[in-house]
Amino acid sequence: MKTLRLQLRFLIPLVLTLVLAALIALPLMDRLTLRWFARDLNNRDALVANTLADAITEAETDGKAWRVQSMFERAVQDERLVAIALCSSDDRLLRRTDGYPRTLGCARAREISSHPDPRLQVEGGAVHVGVHALDAQVADSDSLVLLHDLSFIDHRSADTRRYLVGFIVLLGLAMALITVVVAQISWRGWVSGMQGILRGEGLIRPLLNPPPELQPFASEVRARLRDLEDEYRRSLDLMSGWTPERLRSLLQTQLRGDQVIVVSNREPYLHERLNDGRVIVRRPASGLVTAVEPVMRACSGTWIAHGSGSADRDFVDDRDCISVPPGAHDYTLRRVWLTPQEEEGYYNGFANEGLWPLCHVAHVRPVFRESDWQFYKEVNRRFADAVVAEARSEDPVVLVQDYHFALLPEMIRERLPRATILTFWHIPWPNPESFGICPWRREILQGMLGSTILGFHTRYHCKNFIETVDRYLEARIEHEHSTISFRDKETLVESYPISIAWPEDNVRALSVEECRRRVFERLELAPGTCLALGVDRFDYTKGILERLHAVERMLEKRPEWVGRFVFVQVAAPTRSALEEYRAFQQRIHSVADRINQHYGGPGYQPVRLLAEHHEHDAITELFRASHICVVTSLHDGMNLVSKEFVAARDDEQGVLVLSRFAGAARELSEALIVNPYHVEETADALHRAATMPPAEQRERMASLRMTVRENNVFRWAGRMLADAGRFRLRERIAARVQRHTDEHDQKHQSQPDETTLHA
Repeated sequence: MKTLRLQLRFLIPLVLTLVLAALIALPLMDRLTLRWFARDLNNRDALVANTLADAITEAETDGKAWRVQSMFERAVQDERLVAIALCSSDDRLLRRTDGYPRTLGCARAREISSHPDPRLQVEGGAVHVGVHALDAQVADSDSLVLLHDLSFIDHRSADTRRYLVGFIVLLGLAMALITVVVAQISWRGWVSGMQGILRGEGLIRPLLNPPPELQPFASEVRARLRDLEDEYRRSLDLMSGWTPERLRSLLQTQLRGDQVIVVSNREPYLHERLNDGRVIVRRPASGLVTAVEPVMRACSGTWIAHGSGSADRDFVDDRDCISVPPGAHDYTLRRVWLTPQEEEGYYNGFANEGLWPLCHVAHVRPVFRESDWQFYKEVNRRFADAVVAEARSEDPVVLVQDYHFALLPEMIRERLPRATILTFWHIPWPNPESFGICPWRREILQGMLGSTILGFHTRYHCKNFIETVDRYLEARIEHEHSTISFRDKETLVESYPISIAWPEDNVRALSVEECRRRVFERLELAPGTCLALGVDRFDYTKGILERLHAVERMLEKRPEWVGRFVFVQVAAPTRSALEEYRAFQQRIHSVADRINQHYGGPGYQPVRLLAEHHEHDAITELFRASHICVVTSLHDGMNLVSKEFVAARDDEQGVLVLSRFAGAARELSEALIVNPYHVEETADALHRAATMPPAEQRERMASLRMTVRENNVFRWAGRMLADAGRFRLRERIAARVQRHTDEHDQKHQSQPDETTLHA
């Protein structure tokens, strides 16, 4: 029925078009036919007149008029010639045949013959009237009047109409048949093509190429299917929510409890020895640790990281392992030791002087040294050895974290071919032209393509990576499906926006008012002060200098805020061994001192720099005490500070000022989005945030909190692990099928040998 309706959509307009064409063509064909025959009769008349002219003149000259009449009678025996008459120059009728109408005079005949349609209706039917002079060179020559029967023209016209109608009918039937067949084939092709698109939208499964007619919008369909899949996932998250328990359940059901190994440079807990000899356990200031540590608590796996604490060696067993967190023992931390030279070349050199500025559009020139590259390869190999040593099976799930280990996936793949390797790149990925600066670009790309799944924060970064591979490697890329096939291995390139663990209610024991009182008392702030807060590492990509300029500009434009507005910048020192970072820290201190000297006074400093490490509880207290949180990253993969601020504000107050160049801006659209390079725009946003009514703050913060709560870190990890689970299931089924096939082939190969032995 559906195909019949589709065919009728083609057939009905086709039939109407053919009917209209017939109605227009038939009258035109009649007129053309009449003109053709009229021209033919005129030529025939001229031929007859020329033939008779000499004989008539000779007979009239010899006085043998009866011969003229006899010639006329013989001429009209032609079936088409009805009658002939001879007219004098003065229009007198001299002779005529019996069939010539008595009422048709010579003058009337001349008048009719000069008409475009020389037709005369007589008793026997319509005739064609033609008048031709016997001697065209003589002015007063006699003329012959010839009347031709037109009935044969009517017969011919009727035949032509019948033939034309028959031709149109046959043409219509042929076109209808072709249309039905083509429509049926096209419909089946479209259906199968669309089914192929739908089947090809799975995560790692190969695509079925759509037919050519579907190519123009196949990518749009797949993009819409991705959006629908995301909406479906969000709806599931709304119904059940992602929690540690749900993540553990997913690990048991889809991954069958497979071992999870996380690899990162930074360890989640480090042991520091103080000057007085005491040892403290500290969590480093790291977005990676903030995101991944709750996942490891839920999965109870093994975390392999660089042991960088001054007292780390004193608290590990003979396998360099320790159970963490302290007092909970949720998972195992395996520490890898590096020499100062290795740390300098691998971490400070290639990773942070090379890859970090290369991937961030922060206008800092990357530095690549051959010695740093050698250390980078060696350290990646050392961590690969640790992964193999910790793996309890041939197919563990390995989560490789960040740009420090671009070569690690391929190294693990070589030694554990069945491992499921999930690499997450926490920083942005540049465009192909920028990445081309790296001398070892091919080696890095090949190392990353050892991953089963390669994750980025945004689809824009995924697109950049795929285009980079397309530029520098010979690989098969399915752009619609975001998969790359390289050396017989397939890698899914997907976006997984990272997040934080939603805090439990009992964590926020102190109210916002109490937190604000304690912070104001500790920082000696006057009551009624508007407190703006920035929390970052001392890094040039975080836009600390730009936000200081924005604070300075706001105080300049709106002097009423002098004495009433304080900006507190928490900046944990990082990478101080690098000259670029030391110079940046000195510049920040210099700008802060200048602003304080210009706008400060007794008991008031508009900018407060807290350049020291703060524990998580202290940061949470600052989040709850502040009125504004300022995140002005110049280029950031995600930036979790913005999400931590939102999660801390259970009072649904406070305003988030967020850089458009942070990945979080794509999710947290209710924040005040700014361009950190535009000082005026950021200064105006600070003023707007400071004067925003409580009702608007509540509306914005409630929406932000819902977004962060739904898209928490367990959802981030759950999506990656679920994708890994589907891939592992497919691999196991394929391996089982291959094993049965091999056994079947071996059985058939052995049967002739057994028969031969019997014989």
